[in-house]
Amino acid sequence: MSVKTLPEAPAVTDPPRRRFTPRGVPHAGLIAVLAVVVVFTAVRSDTFATDRNILNILGQISVNAVLAAGLTLLMTAGGMDFSMGSNVAVTAAVAARLIAHGHATPYAVVVALLLGTAIGLVNGLVVTFTNVAPFVVTLASATLLDGVALLVHDGNTLSVGQHLFTFGNDKVLGVPYLLVVAVLVLLATGLAMRFTVFGRDAFAIGGNEHVARLSGIDVTARKLTLYGLTGLLSGLAGVMLLARLGSSSPGSTAGLSLQLAVVAAVVIGGTSLAGGHGTVIGTALGLVLLGVVANALNLLDFSSNYQPVSVGAVLLVAAVANEMHKARSARR
Repeated sequence: MSVKTLPEAPAVTDPPRRRFTPRGVPHAGLIAVLAVVVVFTAVRSDTFATDRNILNILGQISVNAVLAAGLTLLMTAGGMDFSMGSNVAVTAAVAARLIAHGHATPYAVVVALLLGTAIGLVNGLVVTFTNVAPFVVTLASATLLDGVALLVHDGNTLSVGQHLFTFGNDKVLGVPYLLVVAVLVLLATGLAMRFTVFGRDAFAIGGNEHVARLSGIDVTARKLTLYGLTGLLSGLAGVMLLARLGSSSPGSTAGLSLQLAVVAAVVIGGTSLAGGHGTVIGTALGLVLLGVVANALNLLDFSSNYQPVSVGAVLLVAAVANEMHKARSARR
């Protein structure tokens, strides 16, 4: 009778040690590019690294940060809103007109927020119930809203005097109020994406909308909420911009260029154009990078015409890198 021998147990070995490499650092490439730009500019300009200039950079990107927070969440869910910049133009113009005509400042602010939310909801309704591509719907909305902003101005600059001066120019503990608002919005968005059911649903919808619907997620309600939220944040950004400038004039908000800068920051930060992946930390780094580049061009006496060139170039590179990263992830 033959005796069967049991197979030898595999030798117990120590788990492989993970090596600390740049590839393991989130947003390593973005941080490296930002560091190079910062060091180069600091060497060439004595005023770049001053506290005043740093706060100036952060204050200038505060409006973009509020828009980028909402767009990060929306793009994570597979959506897109190219009308946010134009929404800012309209809400700022309406709020300025109300204040200029004697209405109370809180009333004008509430109207601006409600108007921005309504515009976002209209976009959401069209996208959700007509199945037209979000890019087409919101680009059409942007064109329409730019025209509405011109109608509200009627060729005139609308000044708000000192009504929003404190909010737009004063500081708390040395930090501008606008920057405080931007940080709070980014922080709230990041926490919502990381720890709430609403945030997880956004990732699920962006990953596969059909599967998300089958798993019990109310995709329609979530989409409408997301577009309404981007509209609300656009209204808030409009009020912030009006407070910083002290007036609203035809073309002063430059809705399209503002929108492109926000999209560039979100895409540079690693949020997927196809949905399913997004990060507020990456968006914040993208905002800072674009703000530093714009500031560097100004301090180094480059023509202002180079700023849109730089934003477009960075957006193109980020979009290509985004697609390459997605392709590599699919092969794994």
